[in-house]
Amino acid sequence: MKYSIGIDIGGTKSAVLLGDSRGDESTEKFILHKDVFETKKIGGPIEVIQKMKELIRGIIEERELAREDIIGIGISCGGPLDSKRGVIMSPPNLPGWDNIPIKQMLEEEFGLPVALENDANACAVAEWKYGAGRGYENVIFLTFGTGLGAGLILDGRLYRGGSDMAGEVGHVRLDRWGPVGYGKMGSFEGFCSGSGISQLARMKVLEKIENGMSQGLCRGMEELDQLNAKDIAIAADRGDELAIEIYRLCGEQLGRGLAMLVDILNPEIIIIGSIFQRCRHLLWPYAEQVMKREALEASAAACVVVPAQLGEHIGDYAALALASYNFGEKEGTEKNGSN
Repeated sequence: MKYSIGIDIGGTKSAVLLGDSRGDESTEKFILHKDVFETKKIGGPIEVIQKMKELIRGIIEERELAREDIIGIGISCGGPLDSKRGVIMSPPNLPGWDNIPIKQMLEEEFGLPVALENDANACAVAEWKYGAGRGYENVIFLTFGTGLGAGLILDGRLYRGGSDMAGEVGHVRLDRWGPVGYGKMGSFEGFCSGSGISQLARMKVLEKIENGMSQGLCRGMEELDQLNAKDIAIAADRGDELAIEIYRLCGEQLGRGLAMLVDILNPEIIIIGSIFQRCRHLLWPYAEQVMKREALEASAAACVVVPAQLGEHIGDYAALALASYNFGEKEGTEKNGSN
């Protein structure tokens, strides 16, 4: 058996994993070992990377692995970063991680090849190889969580663009006015993210309060800032009309964004994670209607839109998938493309 090592770097928690490099449909078989630690409690980037090295050495020693048993190391991390040089460049959720050459640091330590990708790209590879995107050559993955980013698989290959910035669809402006996301009012991320849904809710609730109208999402101005996407979804499921309206607005803008992607990239499948996984029933009826109206008919007909399949395990799969995608054996004639 050949093994892959994965590192998932998050602002709150990070993980070091060992996996079967061939991959498997079940996490029980694919993910063989996992260590999790709280990122900020360890310290800055040097201390965190030292912790990662210790955990990797522990895995290697415990399983008595030789260097040739491991195909490589995959690292998933929030951007911005330079995947070619393997440098993490000041991600907003990792203060102090400024121009960290993590690829070089780990290659020198273990003598193994290292691949670094932003988390949207890594998740796209994971869903393509092991999740809802298996069997397709043209796949778009949308994060739809705290923010909105995309990973692109085009013609059976991960597409990064000329400066590692491909897939930053959250920055695209969908409307002149609207919630702020990615530093831009009315952006795709502004409408389709946890933060954006919260902003929409605050705007709608404030409108009700100032007009002396009743609403059930919060008890007054003092609770306005506490509104979040999860609570609003729960309220919508209970039948709250204002909560349903908020998700309708979000869904319609999602449909506009999807139509743009469908027309430009002509994907076979768009996979959407996080909030869409949990709230598809609140979003998709409106998004589908707008997407079909706005997109070219032939392009829309060729594309299916589905929730991410890997669920809570996607970050684990993402890191390990990068190692197998970059350093595993060529897949040759498989439909979902060669490495």
